[in-house]
This record gives sequence, C-alpha cells and structure tokens, in this order.
Amino acid sequence: MLYLGPNQQGDSTRAASSTDWQQYYQQQAAGAKHPLLQQFYGTGMVAAHTPISQVPLVAIDFETTGLSADNNGIVSIGLVPFNLHCIFSSKAQQWLLKPRFQLSDNSVTVHRITHSEVKSAPDLTAVLPELLPLLAGKVAVVHYRQIERDFLSASVKVRLGESILFPVIDTLELEARLYRTKPLSWWDKIRKRQQVSIRLDASRNRYNLPPYRPHHAVTDAIASAELLQAQICHRFSPDTPVSELWC
Repeated sequence: MLYLGPNQQGDSTRAASSTDWQQYYQQQAAGAKHPLLQQFYGTGMVAAHTPISQVPLVAIDFETTGLSADNNGIVSIGLVPFNLHCIFSSKAQQWLLKPRFQLSDNSVTVHRITHSEVKSAPDLTAVLPELLPLLAGKVAVVHYRQIERDFLSASVKVRLGESILFPVIDTLELEARLYRTKPLSWWDKIRKRQQVSIRLDASRNRYNLPPYRPHHAVTDAIASAELLQAQICHRFSPDTPVSELWC
C-alpha cells in the first residue's frame, strides 16, 4: 500500500458515504453490460442496518506503480476473508500483475516488486474472473480507500468498458475520526508539534498489534483486517450498524 499524506486525503467518491449500497447494487445489476459486472452486482449487498458482526468482510490491499489511478497501475493484489473473531489466512490470496504503466524506481523501492518479476505476470483482465467473485456480496476493508477503490475502478473500466464501485470500511478513516477532527493550531505549529500518525503501522501500534513488514499486499490486507477487529473491540460494538462504518 502506498501512503498519501494528510493533505492528500480528499475522496474522489465522497458521494459514496451516503449511498444506499443495497439499492445501488440492484440498479447496477440491471444496467451493467459486462457479464462479470452483472454477476458482481447481482450477488447483492447487505442492508445498511446490518450489524457489523453479521457482515461478510474481505480485506484487500493493492501495491501500485504510483499514487494516481489515472496514470499508474496495479502491481499486486492481496485479499483475505475474515470476520470479527477470525482471519481466514488459509484462504488468503495474492496476485502479481503486469501493470499498465511502467514501474518507477520509487515504487520498486517501496514494494520491492521488480521489472523482472512482473515481466511474465498476467494482466488484470485474466485475474478479474477470479477476483470479482471473491469481492461480490462482501464489504471490503482497506487502509486508505483512494488506492483500492479508485485503482480498481479505473483498471476495470479500461478492461471491461465499465467502472466498478463498492462499499469499503476504511480503517484509516476510522482513525481520522479521532485524530483528524481539526487541524493543528498555530501554537502547535510554532512548537513544531506533529499530528498523530494514522498510517497503518502507527494505528496498529496504538492497539498493541504486532509490527509487520509493510508494502506486501497480503500482509497489509491481514494487517488491515486485524486493525478493524481492534477498532470494533475498543471503539464500536459487534452490533454497530455497518452504515456507521462504511463509505
């Protein structure tokens, strides 16, 4: 996962926070042209009032060639299903992909995936028939939604001619509710105080979760799943409606 700083956290899909996802999926199932998207939306979505303990969850993480979905591509995808009590690591999956755009030196430094490794990797087109059914009907859990949601939407549109939109629970956004409610005061800036970090590793540390090596898709997906479990345990409840968490 590539991280954007606090000043770059504008969501291109702000309207999604008030979306009736169940109705949206019904509408998209009726209007989608590609069979993969018809099947994806046709699986349906849980109602907004569903307790989080009853919501099927899947944590996902992307490694990319850069930060902008418009001119960068997905290098790897990590996915793991879980619930509030168990992470099904035996069902975790990872795909290495040949990105639409060339790897940059910076991205190789971050995720350590090299040109030679992606040279013979498949395009996302070959992976979508396996990936989309694993996401269908589930609420995705991510840490910083602009990567996973924007990149998958842009990438699917290039391959299938239609974009894709789905609800996510963003563990970074849940941390931001505590630590990004207001900007630093002028006095804090003069004293050179820093905002509390809401990066994945720092957020996990606040809940006494163990450190993991970052920027590996499956590992970061598992890390995000564990973080959500901790957030629900400490700040919410198994009975919390999913509408209070997703966007």
